[in-house]
Amino acid sequence: MKKFFAALVYTALTFGANAALADMSAIADLREGDMKKLVIHPAPVETSDAAYVLADGAGEASLADHRGKYVLLNFWATWCAPCRKEMPMLSELQTEFGGDTFEVLTLATGRNSPAGIVKFFEETGIDNLPRHQDPKQAIAREMGVFGLPITVILNPDGEEIARLRGDADWASDSAKAIIAALTTQSTH
Repeated sequence: MKKFFAALVYTALTFGANAALADMSAIADLREGDMKKLVIHPAPVETSDAAYVLADGAGEASLADHRGKYVLLNFWATWCAPCRKEMPMLSELQTEFGGDTFEVLTLATGRNSPAGIVKFFEETGIDNLPRHQDPKQAIAREMGVFGLPITVILNPDGEEIARLRGDADWASDSAKAIIAALTTQSTH
């Protein structure tokens, strides 16, 4: 009986893993244009457990606080020209998909003054994304972020499943199809 139960559990886990891999290959097929730069990992990768500073110095949080939904985590800086270009597109994604199954999390990494972040958001018309900071680059360093912008997609377990280096058109049909496919599979 124990062997039967073990076999049943193994089969269920294997089926679940294969289903997740199949879903990610379907996501890979949706990459077009800038989204072709999105590297989908063969297996989920652990992320940082370091704390980041909440907007306006309202305390600290960590990536673990966002578990339970897909997170598009964008590492950026106020001095980064490509970040300025893509931030409105990230805002559009949050407007369209943000909710119980998905959110865009922006994290200013390195030296970015809170006043500079507020100014950046005002100049780019952003009012729906967080102004959180990773001032000592602890999260960025632990997650191997070199150069900006870097955007990673986290699964509901808080693991990194994909990464895009550099800026991209996050308002493109391809980007929206990828996010829609992820959020749809999380409701099953």
